[in-house]
Amino acid sequence: MKNQVILFYKYTRINDPEALRIQERARCERLDLTGRMIIAHEGINGTYEGTIENTEQYIKELTKSDQFKDVQFKKSSGTGKSFPKLSIRVRPEIVSLHLDGEDFNPTNFTAPHLSADELHTWYENNDDFVVIDMRNDYEHWVGHFEKSVLPNLENFRDLPKILPELEHLKDKKVLTVCTGGVRCEKASGYLLKHGFKDVHQLDGGIVTYMEKYPTKNFRGAMYVFDQRSVIDYDNGEHEIISVCSACGDKTERYLDCEYQFCGAKALRCDACMDGGNTTCSKLCKLHLRILPTIKKWRTIKRDIKRSLSRT
Repeated sequence: MKNQVILFYKYTRINDPEALRIQERARCERLDLTGRMIIAHEGINGTYEGTIENTEQYIKELTKSDQFKDVQFKKSSGTGKSFPKLSIRVRPEIVSLHLDGEDFNPTNFTAPHLSADELHTWYENNDDFVVIDMRNDYEHWVGHFEKSVLPNLENFRDLPKILPELEHLKDKKVLTVCTGGVRCEKASGYLLKHGFKDVHQLDGGIVTYMEKYPTKNFRGAMYVFDQRSVIDYDNGEHEIISVCSACGDKTERYLDCEYQFCGAKALRCDACMDGGNTTCSKLCKLHLRILPTIKKWRTIKRDIKRSLSRT
């Protein structure tokens, strides 16, 4: 059976997140879905994989509720192994931005949504605008829109820290983009609150644009937060723009640094991976090499202490 991955979110008041979590888990287990959902008082943010039949049934059931009837679902081909398990959790936010006293509700305040068709027209007409990519830096290594500013965001919650880098764009026509749109609901509003004059957000995120215009104005492929790591909508016909950080050859293959105290993302070509280059940097490679020695001496030190305590 063919599998499908669905990506969706909705900012809406959830009175009892825990009750919804229990209900959601029961439904996903019945439909044999894997993936994850974050539930908060401010809404839901989910991505699941299952057979096409079961994911479509999930959509049908969720949208029966008046509260979720207008949820926009983004769909892509699954592998049957995109997620190792099902995880449904209650959190303070559906995307962690940690604005604290500056936090706001996107249902009351956010930038206008720009459709994929409208963005395509902007590009076709060569409009004067700039795209601000609100994804983490490692996400846009493999692909991004033309006319993009790529802030050095290690995590989405770093947005307030990098705001000074964007100050020169306050009077420009700005479009914020992210994978499925959920991060831009707050990111675009945050820019408006900090003096940006003309801000839009891409409706449905990069996924929606690539579904309609897979080879237009987006360079490379798209990073996703599941076992697939990278997907495209053009059957691999796009130009690979990312390179192996070890040797410089073109690649779209990600690894998580093997050094257990790091875990950072890195791009590695097949040759370097096969050659054992599985850390994000030379420093982590050195740490990984000496780690067994450190563990050995820690064990010896522990055994000496135990021996002395018995005497």
